[in-house]
Amino acid sequence: MARSHQIVIIGGGAAGISTAASLLRRNPDLDIAIVEPSTVHYYQPGFTLVGAGTDSLERMTRSEARYIPEGATWIQEAASGVRPGDNRVDLASGEELAYEHLVACPGVVLDWQRIEGLPDTLGTNGVCSNYAPETAPYTWQCVQDFTGGRAIFTQPPMPIKCPGAPQKAAYLAADYFRRHGVDAEVEFDLAAGKIFGVDFYVPALERVAESHGIQVNYQDHLVAVDGANRQATFEAVGEGEEPERVTRTFDLLHVTPPQSPPDWVKQSPLANENGYIEVDPTTLQHTRFDNAFALGDAGSTPNSKTAAAVRLQAPVVAGNLLARLEGRPFPGAYDGYASCPLTTRYGKVLNAEFTYGGKPVSTLPLEPRKERRLMWWINRHGLPMLYWNVMLSGREWLSGHRPRA
Repeated sequence: MARSHQIVIIGGGAAGISTAASLLRRNPDLDIAIVEPSTVHYYQPGFTLVGAGTDSLERMTRSEARYIPEGATWIQEAASGVRPGDNRVDLASGEELAYEHLVACPGVVLDWQRIEGLPDTLGTNGVCSNYAPETAPYTWQCVQDFTGGRAIFTQPPMPIKCPGAPQKAAYLAADYFRRHGVDAEVEFDLAAGKIFGVDFYVPALERVAESHGIQVNYQDHLVAVDGANRQATFEAVGEGEEPERVTRTFDLLHVTPPQSPPDWVKQSPLANENGYIEVDPTTLQHTRFDNAFALGDAGSTPNSKTAAAVRLQAPVVAGNLLARLEGRPFPGAYDGYASCPLTTRYGKVLNAEFTYGGKPVSTLPLEPRKERRLMWWINRHGLPMLYWNVMLSGREWLSGHRPRA
């Protein structure tokens, strides 16, 4: 007979822990199980700083057990499938979990293998990435060891988590090279047709790239890497044109991998045609299974996939799920909020905040398109403290923002 829980949460990352903690703060008597195989928990936004040499991986890493909320049951296994018609979660061990309500937040996986040759050379030959804990320290090594030549930074087609991170890596490396007198040709190659998805911030970020002398190549998608020969092959994806491949040599290559939900999500009834868990963008309730909710990177919401987005999604899911249990109208509505603290150079950050439709908002009463030392301090010290001590404990401080005129 399958083990049964009132609420099963798939995923013990930022989304799963925050939602569980928020639910238990509201009602400590809830029976909640968290399905998560990992014993470590990472503050992923900090990987950019690890790759820039301003922080350590150790400071971004803590024990998962430390953040499992009191009162929740930790099932230290991986989910392998979900059968929402039967209210069942399948575990990798072969066991089943029955549930009354489901919260799915398994995150996305890094699809390194979708770039030909990348898995064989990543972490060697000057090929690095800030997108994984095991690879971010090598980025810093590559930046320090770079003595000149061409440094290429890539960004694949959206959606990806932390979509500002690819250009942050380019800005910080370019700033480091300038400060140390290294003659560098820095390129930022991205599949999109503009430097950032929200028009309000585009001119400011274009000026940042220009100030660093970065060559920005739009609609360029990395498809293959030959690490031994230091060659990267891109496919030009111009609108209405046949794809055209071009190969460039590099001395340093920072790769942002394509990303997608886990295979079991794509193959499940929860998924939409793109493989993401299909939810109402405001209530975060599943569109076909009304006892299921989803949040975080694997959800279908058309917002930027950031930890800041999860910080506002978790209270909405918690409040709406409890309302469903009690037969009340849903009190919560997610407006698509996300925040991208863009480290534009050492000591300065441009903090881009926005909601659905690319509407700019601000948490602080400051011009958001300006690079600020204050925002560097907040990004370096304040946000990690907020993440570990507030967000993961289910507290909902600083969850407001104001529209821009």
